[in-house]
Amino acid sequence: MPSTACHYGSYTAARSNFREMLDAAHSGRVTTLDRENERYVVADAALLQAQLARLVPSRAVVVAEGGGWTAILPGTPLAGEGDSVDDAVSDLLDALREYAEDWNDHLRLAPNHLEHASLVLLVDLSTDEQLR
Repeated sequence: MPSTACHYGSYTAARSNFREMLDAAHSGRVTTLDRENERYVVADAALLQAQLARLVPSRAVVVAEGGGWTAILPGTPLAGEGDSVDDAVSDLLDALREYAEDWNDHLRLAPNHLEHASLVLLVDLSTDEQLR
């Protein structure tokens, strides 16, 4: 299979070549689909997750607070609390999952949440262990 990018100029072309389109994405080739005046990327989820993990670094801060621990993700409305560091991080993971669900449902339409699109993609494509 050639290593060049794979572009489909229409939805019909992509649909007619769906298997080939997925095979190209799976092989790591840049794979795009044009629909009307918009371009979409088809990507292998594991490859995208690994790239996002490098591009969206964790900035979590864990602090002792009132006999427990708080894990905060600066720049986001997300935090977790617990009796131990591990509990606080687990609570933050729950908050990340809930935020991603809310973002996909309605927050993606709010201008002050648009900047978190990469974080939501990373959360949706990652296991808890990968996020931890």
